[in-house]
Amino acid sequence: MAKQETAKQEDTTFVRYTEFPRAGFFRRFGSWVYDALIAIAVYMVAGAIGFGLFALAANIGLVDTAGYDHLIDVKESSIVYRILVDGWGIGWVAFFFIYFWARNGQTIGMKAWRLRVQNLDGSVIDKKTGLKRLLPTLLGLGNFLVLFDRKNKQSLQDKLTNTEVVVLSLAANEPRR
Repeated sequence: MAKQETAKQEDTTFVRYTEFPRAGFFRRFGSWVYDALIAIAVYMVAGAIGFGLFALAANIGLVDTAGYDHLIDVKESSIVYRILVDGWGIGWVAFFFIYFWARNGQTIGMKAWRLRVQNLDGSVIDKKTGLKRLLPTLLGLGNFLVLFDRKNKQSLQDKLTNTEVVVLSLAANEPRR
């Protein structure tokens, strides 16, 4: 049975999960599939909002349409507009992961697969660590390292940020009340 420790941090109670086993590749992959579908949905919604803001900017004259009939052609003709509109969507996807990792260590896909990302001491990672972890994830490809590191079961992003992904028990995966 894994050990739960309760700690105080700025008048907020949080639970540290220690002694849970590290997650293997296939459980991580299952979680990745769930989260990839959610990330695509987040990107699509953010993209629609971003393109709507781009259209609004074009209608009030902040964006030069350069003689194009369709706004998508304006966006695709300029690297700056492409970076702004597409970066908006990517930024929201990054926010999705960092927010959930720093909140309770679990994205929606991780919750479904009873996984939790945490610091090596069992505490929840902070937003800065979440950002550092997101970059070497390489769209999930960093998890392939787990196949070769069977002893430690750490992915590229785990090793670079001194974090781990653990498999929670059913009781520990229940929402806190």
